Parts: sequence; structure tokens; C-alpha cells
Amino acid sequence: MRRAAAALAGLLVVALLTACGGTTAAGGPASSSGKGGGRTLTVFAAASLKKSFSAIGQQFEAAHPGTRVTFSFAGSSDLAAQIANGAPADLFASADTATMDKVTGAGLADGAPADFATNVLTIAVRPGNPAGIRGLADLARPGLKLVDCAPQVPCGAAAQAAATSAHVALAPVSQESNVTDVLGKVISGEADAGLVYVTDARGAGGKVAAVPFPEAGSAVNRYPIAVLRDGKDKELAREFADYVAGPEGRKVLADAGFGAP
Repeated sequence: MRRAAAALAGLLVVALLTACGGTTAAGGPASSSGKGGGRTLTVFAAASLKKSFSAIGQQFEAAHPGTRVTFSFAGSSDLAAQIANGAPADLFASADTATMDKVTGAGLADGAPADFATNVLTIAVRPGNPAGIRGLADLARPGLKLVDCAPQVPCGAAAQAAATSAHVALAPVSQESNVTDVLGKVISGEADAGLVYVTDARGAGGKVAAVPFPEAGSAVNRYPIAVLRDGKDKELAREFADYVAGPEGRKVLADAGFGAP
């Protein structure tokens, strides 16, 4: 009798587990289609992509039931260093080709990167432009508090290239590791002006005003995305990269102010 009772209990447990089915990381039912079901994608992306990629990630999840997309946003050079040090990620989206070249040159990408967007700099100032900035040359005025990105960061390299093109010697009071921090210092009033991407100024929602300058055209940043060699789900990673470059992703990026690749 005891053996029969134990066997019956085991059968009941199996039946209950079968009835419950699998769950995704988000807690929803697993997809039975096999495409995207119960899968997680980790994307390392430049800080300037935060709003756009967050929206694209939500759309991708909706198109791939059961899939969860997680992001790590930071300066491209910081992310490249993390990847080189073994940080787990499936995809890398950089704000310039030079940083991506470091990743591919180290053999850390699976296949060639693909450009999916372009971006240019603008001068972010406080609403009303109290400092009266009209162009890049004004950023060299004595006493003006300028903030930009560090030279090893894509937005910093672009700022240096634009300043060299304009023969303007910039003397920032602070250089940040990503463009989001530059924008934050202008918004908080810690800086009179900051060199940021046009997409960041647009995404600030009126918290800053943008002063365009023609020299920005000499330092256009191209954004590449690459599947990573050590990623856990290369098939899903390639689907996401294609989605970013496809019509759905392009619309989100264009609405944010990114140019076509």
C-alpha cells in the first residue's frame, strides 16, 4: 500500500508540473512557436541610444512573445572595455566606428558590424540661452563654463574634430564619460553650455535649447551594431540587429533625430 501511495503521489506531481507549463523571465507563458519563447537578450548600447533603444526593445518584445531584452547603457568606450573584460552581452551598439573597431579587432564580434544610424553634435544651453551663445567660437570665451565628453568617448572625439575644423581652442571645465552626463550638467545649471548630440538635446524635452553650428558636419558619428562572439543567443541577436536597421527601428531612430546610415 505504501508503495502504491508513493507512486500515486509521484504521478500527481508530474501531472501538476505538466499542467503549469514553462514561464519566461518576465513571468508570462512560454511561447510554443519556438521563436523567441523564454529567451533573454542582453544589449550593450551607447548612452545616446537609451530612449530610442528602450522603445525599440519594447517593440521587439511585443513582436517576439516570451522574449525579454535587457540593456546596459553607458559611454561606448566603457562598454567596449567591459566586453573585452568578459562582461556577458549578446550585442554591442557603439556611437562610433572607432570604438567598434576595437571590439572587432580583438575578435570579440561574430560577423561584421552594420551601421544603423548617424548623429551630429549641437550646443546645448539653458532655456533662453542666457549666455548668448551663437556658435562654436563662443565656447572659447573667457569665463564661460563649457562641459563636453572626454576625448576617448565618441562624443568627445567628435567635439575635438569639430573644434579642430573650426580652429577653436576649447577649454572645458569638465569632461564626462558619456553624453548623458554632459546634458545633465547643463540642465542642472552647472554648465553654461555642453556639446551633445542633436538627439540628446531633442530628447531633453525643453530642459535645454540647442544651438546648431556648421562645423558639426565635419564630425558625423556613424553608429554600428554587432553580434558578439560570446553571446548566448546569436540567432536572436541577429534578429534584433535586423529589427534595429529595419523599418520599425528606423522610424523610432528618425523620430529621435538620428540620421540614416
